Amino acid sequence: MPAKRSPARRPTMKDIAQRAGVSESAVSFALNDRPGVSEITRDRVRRVAEQLGWRPSTAARQLSGEGAATVGLVLARPADTLGVDSFFLQLISGIQEVLAERHLGLLFQVVEDVDDECAVYRRWWAEHRVDGVLVVDPRTDDARPDLLDELGLPAVVIGGAPDARHPGLSTVWADDAGAMAAVVDELSALGHRRIVHIAGLPGLAHTERRIRTLRAEADRRGLAEVRSVTTDYSDAEGAAVTRRVLQGRVLEGEVPAGGTVEGGVGEGGSRPTALIYDNDVMAVAGVAAATELGFSVPGDVSVVAWEDSALCRMVKPWLSALSRDTVEFGRTAAKELTSLLDGGPARAVRVPVPRLISRESTGPRGA
Repeated sequence: MPAKRSPARRPTMKDIAQRAGVSESAVSFALNDRPGVSEITRDRVRRVAEQLGWRPSTAARQLSGEGAATVGLVLARPADTLGVDSFFLQLISGIQEVLAERHLGLLFQVVEDVDDECAVYRRWWAEHRVDGVLVVDPRTDDARPDLLDELGLPAVVIGGAPDARHPGLSTVWADDAGAMAAVVDELSALGHRRIVHIAGLPGLAHTERRIRTLRAEADRRGLAEVRSVTTDYSDAEGAAVTRRVLQGRVLEGEVPAGGTVEGGVGEGGSRPTALIYDNDVMAVAGVAAATELGFSVPGDVSVVAWEDSALCRMVKPWLSALSRDTVEFGRTAAKELTSLLDGGPARAVRVPVPRLISRESTGPRGA
């Protein structure tokens, strides 16, 4: 087990005073725009503060050693996909329940990409804004764990597999591989051999785990016409990809059971008899798109949604879906973070495997 790196030390007013050759009171006057120092001294102090990466504390709590009483959550996803994503709404609900019991606030920010997310962590750390963070959407090539180790910022990674390289970070994770295997078992038992997985964002660790598992399960069963297509999780892309695959077209970014399709869009795919969607929103949009094209669900094509929600029971037919207690998932993650804040050890906690609920949208392979 690698030794945990010592956390970096935040620059203080004393550091600024020593570098600038002035007293700490002069630094305080200069940085708080109070009279008592010359403009030359004020400018020199500010330049040194900038060079050292100093940021002001956001609350008097920090001055008294009580901490920020706040934890952070940054989401690097398209903002317009969040309003209809039931998973994150339920996850945050569970997180907030635990934080409220501890009188802790939640600081939430949406950014463009992981680089921006890392910049937010650095700023929050320097400004004493948060006591710890919850990290979502682990990547296959992820810079965030190294940064959080470097900063010494307590963190819980939600959805990532345990990683021995970062023993100071806690992990709360679900068995995506087991869930995908259960879905393929069900569809295979119904006679389906042509399956398309309409996946979420490429590069996310759980997206890649699901794609790999689908490939492995297809190989094990000798299913040659099984493939995945990545999307942005939106209803628009879910509907668009559904139309294309039901028209027998190969898509850019498509991953078949045997490898990766390179290049753009072209003809050649066989029409699938079963579709697996990585969230409920895409599944509902996919059913609408299939119906518009004249296909019957499940007569012509069976549909499974990864996340169960009220949406799955508000359409006809009701959607078969993978169900889990997402609110409890959020509670578990928040409890692990508060345990770290209390000085507890980092842990890897596995939540129950999502359970497949078979409803009206899945049936035997059609003629």
